Amino acid sequence: MGALRGLAPRVIVLLRLLALSFLAAVCLVAAVGVGSVHLDWTTLWQGDGGAARAILFDLRLPRAIGAFACGGLLAVAGALMQVLLRNPLADPYVLGISGGAAVGALLALLLGAASLVVAGASFAGALAAVLLVFALAHGDGSWTQTRLLLTGVIVAAGAGAVVSLILSLAPDHLLRGMVFWLMGDAGQISTPWPALALLLGGLALAMPFARDLNALSRGAMLAQALGVRVARLRALVYFLSALLTAGAVTTAGSIGFVGLVVPHLVRMLVGNDQRRLLPAAALAGGTLLTLADTLARVMVAPQQLPVGVLTALLGVPSFLFLLSRQPRSP
Repeated sequence: MGALRGLAPRVIVLLRLLALSFLAAVCLVAAVGVGSVHLDWTTLWQGDGGAARAILFDLRLPRAIGAFACGGLLAVAGALMQVLLRNPLADPYVLGISGGAAVGALLALLLGAASLVVAGASFAGALAAVLLVFALAHGDGSWTQTRLLLTGVIVAAGAGAVVSLILSLAPDHLLRGMVFWLMGDAGQISTPWPALALLLGGLALAMPFARDLNALSRGAMLAQALGVRVARLRALVYFLSALLTAGAVTTAGSIGFVGLVVPHLVRMLVGNDQRRLLPAAALAGGTLLTLADTLARVMVAPQQLPVGVLTALLGVPSFLFLLSRQPRSP
């Protein structure tokens, strides 16, 4: 009987993971099937279905896969950041990564660069922010969550000032594209495979350290007592979460709330064990962003909304709901 009682929670968690996988598949199918242009599936593979095939395989499918990958990247990065900083308010953008990416992308847009150059400049800006925060936080060899967090906040504030300066100097015909990038725009995704490969590679790299992450989430001293090499693990988590965030921001722009809210929602379903939390966060984050992007395409079709607006509208009430469930201190 004891073995059965121990097995039951694992079966429940497995069923919830399967349910998340099924929901992700449904959202992906809906994303490629719904749009301002109706697709006739019966004539899709016939000779006169060339336009429909172009819409499906050149527009909707890359966008759906890219949105799913970016949502998964942000959710996994958020879960890792919350372990690293031991702060429930930590998200992928808290260390200035998004600000650095925004500076790089907007500078490229201001210079009239092509989309591939904009993506490269965005990634370079994110990487520069990562290295700057890491160098400043380790200025005298010390490392604390508070020091890293404060350094990231300062770098993010500085990047925000540079972004405001760029927007004030940009000509009118470039402002709309810049604002859409800042609010998140999955419509620019044409090649989703690098983001998807980064998501799968990030999970493959993080999962072997899941037990160590469980120990780190309870405190550095306990983790050291259990034999965890804390300094190495912290550096790995920091650079991995930064890389995942940079990949998401480079692919779809700055999209908020996914990395903050999704890890909290997933903990309610599968618990705080990182062996379950990380893959569940990838599925839930991808599903949420795919759903938000589908709504952004169809709510005011043929016009499109920035997907970051939808994630904020979904994320704010979700986070307030999570706060209301927290026990109140006496």
